[in-house]
Amino acid sequence: MKALVTGASSGIGKDIARYLASKKIDLVLVARRENALLELKKELESQVKVEVYPCDLKDLEKTKRIAQQFLDVQILINNAGFGDAGEFIHTNLDKELDMIDVNIKAMHILFKTFLQQFKEKKQTAYILNVASLAGFQPGPKMATYYASKAYVLHLSEAVNFELKKAKMPISVTCLCPGPVATEFNQVANVRFHLKELSSQKVAKLAVDKMFKKKAVVIPGFKGKAAIFFSRFVSRKMTCRVICKAQDKKIGKER
Repeated sequence: MKALVTGASSGIGKDIARYLASKKIDLVLVARRENALLELKKELESQVKVEVYPCDLKDLEKTKRIAQQFLDVQILINNAGFGDAGEFIHTNLDKELDMIDVNIKAMHILFKTFLQQFKEKKQTAYILNVASLAGFQPGPKMATYYASKAYVLHLSEAVNFELKKAKMPISVTCLCPGPVATEFNQVANVRFHLKELSSQKVAKLAVDKMFKKKAVVIPGFKGKAAIFFSRFVSRKMTCRVICKAQDKKIGKER
């Protein structure tokens, strides 16, 4: 089998690539930073065949061509994404539009084009879309990021249901982690005050659950508990709690 992994230069994407390589699955690594991809290729090419495709996914025309360039892929890992923090009225519009391009539009393009390709070939295939616990609730002080991950979560669940109903041999899994030890903090200008999950453990869990055709994967007991208890809290209270948590992450100096 062959897997295409976006956001493969660091964090969860990088560790998913490593875990897939340990399972003898060939790889196509996609990210902006070519040097980081080449380093990962050097690390993994003794185990599997590795192709590198440097691409800034906010270049949507280039993103549209990816599926046509890798016709032999059976696994899509839609991992690329980033966040930003601050009050919506003050955050940078251009950065938010880039976030929407990467977190939503590029994810949607790859999801749809690879899915159509899998259907045409009538092959068993797997798609893993990486969302976040943020996708389950509104997120004051990180409003655009939370909204983008809600899109990923809801789209993934809906399409997975459609595929099961049609009895197609294709599954869609949505990974929804809480804080994970990755470069996300620096890009989003936040620092987590909760204990972060191991990127390696999250990656392994995500891949294992993907192959078991699990629809939604929430790593860690705290993450599962947070989603469960949020059902009993009003949306207004949820906003208050999240806003207070964001203030701690952003820091008083901002």
